[in-house]
Amino acid sequence: MDFGNILSLALGEIVTPTTAAYALAALGLAVHFGYSGLLNFGQAGFMAVGAYGFAISTLTFKVPFVVGLLIALLSAVIFGLLLGVPTLRLRADYLAIVTIAAAEIIRYIVTTNTLFRITGSADGLSTFQREFDSFNPFPPGTYIFGWSNRDFYVRVVSWLVVILCAVIVWLLMRSPWGRVLKGIREDENAVRSLGKNVYAYKMQALVIGGILGALAGLLFTLPRGSVQPANYATELTFFLWTVLLLGGMSTVLGPIVGAMIFWVVLSLTQNLLAGLIESGAITFLSIVQAGQLRFILVGIALMLLMIFRPQGVFGNKKELAFA
Repeated sequence: MDFGNILSLALGEIVTPTTAAYALAALGLAVHFGYSGLLNFGQAGFMAVGAYGFAISTLTFKVPFVVGLLIALLSAVIFGLLLGVPTLRLRADYLAIVTIAAAEIIRYIVTTNTLFRITGSADGLSTFQREFDSFNPFPPGTYIFGWSNRDFYVRVVSWLVVILCAVIVWLLMRSPWGRVLKGIREDENAVRSLGKNVYAYKMQALVIGGILGALAGLLFTLPRGSVQPANYATELTFFLWTVLLLGGMSTVLGPIVGAMIFWVVLSLTQNLLAGLIESGAITFLSIVQAGQLRFILVGIALMLLMIFRPQGVFGNKKELAFA
């Protein structure tokens, strides 16, 4: 068993576009829950709205890349408004119920055979990334770690987007607007008594976090060149919450590092188990079972983290005491 190769593959997950997409979506959850106290269990729905909004607009209506990107972001804004208008005046658990249901509704709508010509049903949509690829400034060749010019291009773009969004969120949370959000998270009645429109602030936070989720949906699909409804099931949101809890809920850097830790651990456990099975050291598991066991191991690690360090890697334990 080649431990060097296993470790190299695991460390390579740190900069993949998928890790970047998870980091960005988890950053949106940090805006929702970490800074605002909004229980959003449907971030996968925002990712799906962004990905399908871009794919449908570029394939069906032949719009340019920039217009498709704007349509994807506008779709996330509309989706956030539809979720927030009936629920944000109620308790946070109502938002959790609505968002997890809405995300599943989106997934089932794009899966239905009636809309096959528009959404591709269960097969999804593909070849919508051609204009994005045409912007590639890197000449053909092999780059770091054997990446092709397209792989390198996608990684550079993905992480530039993550860094830009992280800086914007950091600036927002240091502004008076961000301090009001933190106050709402701690005690919204006290903020309301100061004359602040709590409902409007919550709506703004929901929309901003949803826009980050839509961008994450694009980062998730552009490297693959396809979008499929199966990729946006409920477990995606749960993985994003795992990432958020790993890194720290009320931080900007936490979701990014949490995504890196999550994918490194998944890759490391998968390849280690596969190597032990192939070498005969483990005989009671198959390769398929090993793929499921890695999620069990990550779940156990998350439970231990919640027991011994509930604030995550970068979080502040004092900020867990929500009203």
